[in-house]
Amino acid sequence: MKYNRNVYQALMMITQFGINMLVPIFICTFLGMFLDRKLESSVFTVMLFFVGALAGFTNVFRFAKRIYEQPSVTRKRSTGKNTKNSDHTKE
Repeated sequence: MKYNRNVYQALMMITQFGINMLVPIFICTFLGMFLDRKLESSVFTVMLFFVGALAGFTNVFRFAKRIYEQPSVTRKRSTGKNTKNSDHTKE
């Protein structure tokens, strides 16, 4: 059961990476297409696509940074140290 939980968590993180990247791109691109149609230009779609891509990369970077900074249970177990009691046992 624990293996299935880890697999589902990994799939959930991969899905969140994709959503964090694609949603800003789609929203900005569609907004650019709307503005281009209303203003009869051809600049806003490309410009807002790159703005959406930058926002998506920023979202993915923040999400990855937050995941990396979380303490991992597997890292604690692999080192064999208990981080909560390590200061109290050094007497």
